[in-house]
Amino acid sequence: MTDFKGIRGWKVQTLSTDPAASQELGGSWASGGNLNTARGRTAGGGTQTAAITTGGSAGPGYTRQAVTEQYNGSSWTEVGDLNTARSLQGDCGPYTSAIVAGGAISTPSPPVTTDVESWDGSSWTETTNINTARVAGGTVSESNTASLIFGGFAAPPRNAETELWNGSSWTELNDMNQSKDEMASAGTTTAALGAGGTPVKANVELWDGTSWTETTDLNTAKTGAVGAGTQTSAIVFGGSTPPYVATTEFWNGSSWTELADLSTARFLSSPAGSSVSALMAGGDPGPSTIGSVTTEEWTAPAFSKINLGQVYFNSTANAFKVTEQPVPSGAWASGGALNTGRRAVGGAGNSQNAALAVSGIDDPTVQNVTESYNGTSWTTLPATLNTSRRSVAGSGTQTSAIFATGFIPPSSGEAETWDGTSFTTVAEVNTTRFGIAGAGASSTSGLIFGGSSGQTELWNGSTWTEVNDLNTTPVGSNAGAGIATDALNLGPTAASETWDGSSWTSIASANTGRANARGNGDSSSFLAVGGDNPPGPVAACESWNGTSWTEVADLATGRYEVGTSCLAPTTSTVAFGGGSSTDNGYTLTEEWTVDITNATITVS
Repeated sequence: MTDFKGIRGWKVQTLSTDPAASQELGGSWASGGNLNTARGRTAGGGTQTAAITTGGSAGPGYTRQAVTEQYNGSSWTEVGDLNTARSLQGDCGPYTSAIVAGGAISTPSPPVTTDVESWDGSSWTETTNINTARVAGGTVSESNTASLIFGGFAAPPRNAETELWNGSSWTELNDMNQSKDEMASAGTTTAALGAGGTPVKANVELWDGTSWTETTDLNTAKTGAVGAGTQTSAIVFGGSTPPYVATTEFWNGSSWTELADLSTARFLSSPAGSSVSALMAGGDPGPSTIGSVTTEEWTAPAFSKINLGQVYFNSTANAFKVTEQPVPSGAWASGGALNTGRRAVGGAGNSQNAALAVSGIDDPTVQNVTESYNGTSWTTLPATLNTSRRSVAGSGTQTSAIFATGFIPPSSGEAETWDGTSFTTVAEVNTTRFGIAGAGASSTSGLIFGGSSGQTELWNGSTWTEVNDLNTTPVGSNAGAGIATDALNLGPTAASETWDGSSWTSIASANTGRANARGNGDSSSFLAVGGDNPPGPVAACESWNGTSWTEVADLATGRYEVGTSCLAPTTSTVAFGGGSSTDNGYTLTEEWTVDITNATITVS
């Protein structure tokens, strides 16, 4: 007799199939290009492929440095020096728009300064001083017009003061809960994190734009570590416990997890990047060795996170089985209707029960409306895009997303981030266009591609960087989804390509060419939904399994320019809105679900 018994708490738990696993768990450090000038106690910022490091100290005399170097992903180039050599200044921000505040200079004594310098991509300019002189303060800098400095050392004592830079002046805000310096920092001026610090601490505090709140401690108390990422997805690496350590810890917004170690333990180095793509340059490799040229690059490879279900044991057959979800067997069912019908809607979300619909059009009127979906019904939110437009490329989750470009008319290059409550206008894209596709995990990590050109741009939370183009330039609106390091593009001609974080690779063409389709998933599991193939809209949907395309169940109603919960697994997603020749602004929502079947686990 068949006797399937669930084994309580035992699910398929591998990096590629555990939905609770984080991408960062598979990360590792590798060697990068050496600095031209050995030093430690530097300031750094930018991304792994576009980083900046400046200042610092070197040699047994702790000689202050003014040197600035820029990194292109493989080598460092010396650029304009600081006006005042210094070390232990705060981390400085992006590659082309940075700022350094405070630090230790050679004179006077004590060598603690309030001096601030701003970087425009080619030279440093002295600007308004901070209110309180300090060294080794925690810093997050979005640009040379938006920076936050907190804590530090003023010889003596250590302080807890927080100051905000708006491009013209520094304003004192609420203090940290604990006075400390030499802490790791990450995030933005309105959502920052400060971890560890001197005296040696495991303490972690979060900043919400107004005040600091203590949260979960690091696993290991340390000082002189550095950080990269956001307030909800950050890594902290290096430092001293003492002794100097090579450890890396990952913060997922609620807890810390130990990750792969650096190759070389270092203290007070120069950081850049995010929790999935970071860089560490220079630093002191030992108490008696001041300064290093070593660069290490952190990369967390993308992977598909699909819940295969519960493991069972068949006591009759003496075999294990596991539930699995084959995408081609899925079906569409009706969901709750949008409150405002529209096509050309921007979509985001990471599950069927957590989608976001932004803007759109019901000819001839642009519908600047934002709605959230809970799996049953849509709720109209009070916040709308700051610039009304349709055909925005959306990516991210229901509470952390970015929406770029669009059509006003004319085409728009504007971009806005979403934090779950409001939209914030950020840097414009480099090439204005619409009809593009987006990919990305959050408001600080995104990718846009296609539209009226093959250009691809990468978003790091503060700037857009042009990267490698698509191999096949679309001739209309394309479909895409994924994250910044792992995405798929489906063009109007059925040509398909995958993105690995640095370049596009052509793959097998889809079965049905279509413009204005939408998608969700990534390069190994993708679902293309609807579209427009003259003489009219199509209901056809296709699934990509990493090797080939398979036609799956059609939408109940053929339509184009729908929105999707683009980060949701291809086994459980939602498509909403859209248009056709008979209705330019559907309120329809359809939910895609794949039934569970059983598969045998073979154990040799």
